[in-house]
Amino acid sequence: MTKQKLPVRYTGQHFTIDTVLIKDAIKHANIDILDTVLDIGAGKGFLTVHLFKIAQNVNAIEIDPFLVEQLRSKFYDITNVNVINCDFRKYEVPKSPFKVVSNIPYGITSDVFKILMFESLENFLGGSLVLQLEPTQKLFSNKLYNPYSVVYHTFFDLKLIYEVRPESFLPPPTINSALLSIRRKQHSMDFELKTKYLEFISFLLQKPDLSIQTALKSIFRKKQVRSISEKVDINLDSKIVCLTVSQWQKCFQEMLDVVPEKYHPL
Repeated sequence: MTKQKLPVRYTGQHFTIDTVLIKDAIKHANIDILDTVLDIGAGKGFLTVHLFKIAQNVNAIEIDPFLVEQLRSKFYDITNVNVINCDFRKYEVPKSPFKVVSNIPYGITSDVFKILMFESLENFLGGSLVLQLEPTQKLFSNKLYNPYSVVYHTFFDLKLIYEVRPESFLPPPTINSALLSIRRKQHSMDFELKTKYLEFISFLLQKPDLSIQTALKSIFRKKQVRSISEKVDINLDSKIVCLTVSQWQKCFQEMLDVVPEKYHPL
């Protein structure tokens, strides 16, 4: 390895060399033989080399031309591996169902989340990600300040499988990482409502220190707010960031039911 190119730290590239972690990532992604799987930031193919044996189609996405050359050489005779040289943020995500098993570049974590769990919501079935620990932990905070986090939990079951030590990577990062499992929920909200739902959450979280009662009054009438608190079992004196994902869904549905569309947040 010392004679070959090592990943550059500032790009957020850290190769996954822990075979136990690789096996666990694949196991928790529930890959089926007919699946299309994306390996984002494929690097030297440490994940790809396992994925092509169990999935029908593997797209290994890598931005570094040097690493792309190595990947194409390594998988030149493997027909179900497609090596793609591009920044994932500019990648044309499949318009059909797909999964992801990836050790994602740390610097684009929030972009990867949005692309997979919001923009590609209709086709992203889930998978597993190895990523920086801190943004993973924020997903499971009791107070959700990020509107996208509410959306992610609404449509997907997210689970932090375990923390990953720096020694599992080459070169080792300066911080801990995590293995995150993502599974799309079978029965949640209509996908077509995702943008309106995000607008609703974003509008109410503009001032995260407001009480639930004060925040809801910016959309609902006083009587409607009281009705919501009874139906949804909400403590109106709590801060708006304390709403659970289930409560967010129910409040949104209440808006659709009782508030004229011209008063919906844009």
